[in-house]
Amino acid sequence: MEVHRCPLWVPRRPTGVTRLIHLASFALSSLPVLFSQLRWKPDAILCIAPALMNAPFALMFARLCKTRAWLHIQDFELDAALKLGLFPGGKWLAALATRFERWLLNGFDQVSTISEAMLRHLQSKGIPPNKTVLFPNWVDTHRIYPLDDKINPLRASLNLPADSVVILYAGTMGRKQGLEDLIEVARRLQDQPRIRFILSGDGVARPSLEHASKGLPNVQFLSVQPVETLNQLLNVADIHVLLQKADAADLVMPSKLSGMLASGRVVIATAHADTELGQVMKEAGVLVPPGDIAALEEQIQRLANSPIQRDELGKKGREYVVSNWDTHRILGQFEIHWREWLRQPGNSWHREE
Repeated sequence: MEVHRCPLWVPRRPTGVTRLIHLASFALSSLPVLFSQLRWKPDAILCIAPALMNAPFALMFARLCKTRAWLHIQDFELDAALKLGLFPGGKWLAALATRFERWLLNGFDQVSTISEAMLRHLQSKGIPPNKTVLFPNWVDTHRIYPLDDKINPLRASLNLPADSVVILYAGTMGRKQGLEDLIEVARRLQDQPRIRFILSGDGVARPSLEHASKGLPNVQFLSVQPVETLNQLLNVADIHVLLQKADAADLVMPSKLSGMLASGRVVIATAHADTELGQVMKEAGVLVPPGDIAALEEQIQRLANSPIQRDELGKKGREYVVSNWDTHRILGQFEIHWREWLRQPGNSWHREE
């Protein structure tokens, strides 16, 4: 396939306003590329959000082409921003944005998202159930798989003592993760040097996290790792941690979870039991209430001292991913649905074959 890469502006210090400008910059820079495709009139348009700012242009393009439009939602950006207090302006602006979002979503012929809870949330916005589809994230279980510590070059390069138990967070370091709780646990456990905390990734919260962990001998930060060493990175962990603030729990289904589970290492996640993440953890990991630092510390210590249970839970997580989120399973089902959808007579601008 041909890929067009479009520039975007990235703010040095993200705020509510600069985040909007950041998203708008890509929506505008990609607009000429989008409309240049009018010359061959595609059969369908697939728009992926984030960023939702691209969706109005995708919908407009589909109507000009008299073709179908599909919106896939990975993250309810607006809802998360409102709950976390990141949306600029007052209540009137938030209400206006919410109404616009509902109108926009209803304009698409099909809207999909990545979890059952997010699907229900989508329908609560007034999207008819017959227009919604579950399309979860997937993981290539042949590229992410359990790796023995003795043959993991990345773990060896970190010069970890042989008896170390590594607590790993790998992913974006943003505000909705609540990673300050993990630093607090590291502070409480600094007298147990065998338990090491590694945070790999980048994001707006990283500078403050590095500042908060200054002087802690059991905390180490790594840069974003290239995809070629992703399996090595995920296998550095003895215990993965997946932290979320309670307000964002059902508005996102963390895509990083599938890779963590596929690595065959146990995962501790913070979520309420009635959320979808909570339901997955009941089957394939360990669940801790969001914001409960004492419970997080307790589970880390318990698993650090229980290698047999870590192995058992890691195997269960791996089995869950292979059964539910393997690449070929998810994309095979999606392809079948996509072909059936295109064959159905639909809206007023559908072109017959």
